[in-house]
Amino acid sequence: MMKLMDLLHRWCGGVLGLILAILGLSGAILVHKEEWMSLPHASDVRVTDPSQLGQLAEQLLGGAKGGESLVFASDRFGLVQLRDGAHGLYATQRGEVIARWSSKWERPELWLFDLHHHLFTGDVGETVVGVAGLAAIVFAVTGAVLWWRTRRTFRFRLWPRRMSGPAIRMQHRDLGIIATPVLLILALTGTMMIFRPVAGTVLAPLSSPAAIEADLKAPKFAVGPLARDLDWHAIIRIAHEAFPTAELRILAIPKKPGDPITIRMKQSAEWLPNGRTMLWFDPTDGRLLGNRDATRMHAGTQAFNMAYPLHAGKVGGLAYRLLLTAVGLALALLGSLSVWSFWFCKKQRQAASRSSSCSRPC
Repeated sequence: MMKLMDLLHRWCGGVLGLILAILGLSGAILVHKEEWMSLPHASDVRVTDPSQLGQLAEQLLGGAKGGESLVFASDRFGLVQLRDGAHGLYATQRGEVIARWSSKWERPELWLFDLHHHLFTGDVGETVVGVAGLAAIVFAVTGAVLWWRTRRTFRFRLWPRRMSGPAIRMQHRDLGIIATPVLLILALTGTMMIFRPVAGTVLAPLSSPAAIEADLKAPKFAVGPLARDLDWHAIIRIAHEAFPTAELRILAIPKKPGDPITIRMKQSAEWLPNGRTMLWFDPTDGRLLGNRDATRMHAGTQAFNMAYPLHAGKVGGLAYRLLLTAVGLALALLGSLSVWSFWFCKKQRQAASRSSSCSRPC
């Protein structure tokens, strides 16, 4: 059984190691996105006054045709972001445009996000990432079992002593066992966000999958088309009155007729950076259609809402982000060296063996 486990661990690592290395490296970079973007006014203090936020929405969304979304400034990032398909812009909280783009390739944080979540291949890439996440869970468990047999030879090594198969495997086992606890958290939370059945299985002791789906599913409303002269001040004021202590995070205009305007807010008890407290407004006249308090959701849903903050380092401050950076870099090293040792070290041994046999005297 141990030999079979070792064989499967090596083969899967040789096949999926490069994908895991890409995910680890891109994740280690993205976790500090707000710091390295270095845009003017990115460190501005977040505006909380509803009247100023309403004026900002009026300035940036006035005359919107649909499909746009406005992400308001946060405590870590003092700019607002307006997205309209592939186009977008960053602006100050006074409405002054700082940067524009018409393609994700013009902004490193956008294409890095797409690489980490979709491998530049859309839904197919997202599925591949989910499969790699499941494999990472299996790698962590089987790797810990395999390491236990050789635990007495443990040495902390960031890099193999030699670029040979045995040396790489020793470094892989010892570095891997250190990264395993956090790696399991990252792999599990990432897979839960991609494959909802995985989340339902993990969270079943807290709430049924049906209850979680009901909490996350947007309600249906019978609404008219988007009006061109909506009172954005009134919409934001109503949202603030419904949840006075909540932070305004996203205002989304419907992409197609029949959908409502959606506002997301973050209450202090929520870990999710954009919150899951929702309000829906009629796009014809701006009246409130309904709201959903994230703090009153089922326990399983609230646990699911913690998956992304744990995965992306949106809680725990700088210390936790540095920990995720270290584990992400370790995953990049483990994955890339796994591919190297599996596909190339064996060829090196075979070449050395042939050279040795040819040099023997007849």
